[in-house]
Amino acid sequence: MSKRDYYEILGVSKTATPEEIKKAYRKVAIKFHPDKNPGDKEAEEKFKEAAQAYEVLSNPNKRAQYDRFGHTKAGDGGFSGHSMNMEDIFSHFGDIFGGGGGSPFESIFGGGGGQRRGTNLRIKLKLTLQEIASGVEKKVKVHRSVNAKGVTFKTCSHCNGKGQINKVVNTMLGQMMTSSTCPKCHGAREIIDKRPPGVDSSGLVSVEDVISIKIPAGVHEGMQLSMRGKGNEAGGSGVPGDLLILIEEQEDPQLKRDGNNIVYEHNISFVDATLGTSVELPSLGGKVRIKIEPGTQSGKILRLRGKGLKDVESYEKGDQLIYINVWTPTKLTDEEKKLLEQFRNSENFQPPPNHQGKGIFEDW
Repeated sequence: MSKRDYYEILGVSKTATPEEIKKAYRKVAIKFHPDKNPGDKEAEEKFKEAAQAYEVLSNPNKRAQYDRFGHTKAGDGGFSGHSMNMEDIFSHFGDIFGGGGGSPFESIFGGGGGQRRGTNLRIKLKLTLQEIASGVEKKVKVHRSVNAKGVTFKTCSHCNGKGQINKVVNTMLGQMMTSSTCPKCHGAREIIDKRPPGVDSSGLVSVEDVISIKIPAGVHEGMQLSMRGKGNEAGGSGVPGDLLILIEEQEDPQLKRDGNNIVYEHNISFVDATLGTSVELPSLGGKVRIKIEPGTQSGKILRLRGKGLKDVESYEKGDQLIYINVWTPTKLTDEEKKLLEQFRNSENFQPPPNHQGKGIFEDW
């Protein structure tokens, strides 16, 4: 199967500047990053493909070689992208996403190139509608891998603490320098010196930890929150992974969610719909009393402004929508039938000619 054009993979032209190539790779890498596409093999292959394209196009010598020969055997001679694994990608291209200075990509790709990073932890957190409405702080128990006491590390002698092995390769264009992850420290720059019994090869032990999580108001089903540095530790001077929290909403027996709006269906009798009444109904903040106007039709929607959920990304709040259903009795006594028969032909009990009623959205 032929390889795709490297410029096409990154979505840039052949005249693109190094900065444009770097920006394009960042965009593609984030889109297909394994943390954002767990278990998606196709996304993982596209992530590796983009890394290979960037490795070539970001290097002036390799780019000139590729522009001249393309994916021919001669042209591929100085490329190492085809044999890269995920660890190679992170170590070679950590500079793209920053190893400091508050880069917005650092939380996805970890610290600087070659630095060992702990794995992320993922949990599911169930919340009630009331907890979502006001925001809540939850304490959860998680099993984490943490740095064990008594473990010491020393600089890797194989790479002299660089995390990479540099080699000079002879090509038809001359000698070229290639880099690969150190096979001994796997790019971590250090190895274990002393390890007590019961500690794994990375210097870690498993513990049960209680973590307090602050959930903002307005989160929704399927939203994923991240707590930086609360995942598994990496051992030595490596940076810990993150704790990823997947939000699950518990169904409320009375109130239903529609975006940031809250929906409640209320049944009233024919008499209350005709004469009007006052009723107490549930809401997110407790009970609320509303007035049912005389002559209310079935299907009418009442709106309580600002009684819905806060938008998690703004200060706006949704509304509470109350759907009115007029209930028609199915069983009547003889006396009740006689009373109603007196009004059968009354003009006030006849629907207006051609009256279709309002659509369910017209009262909004």
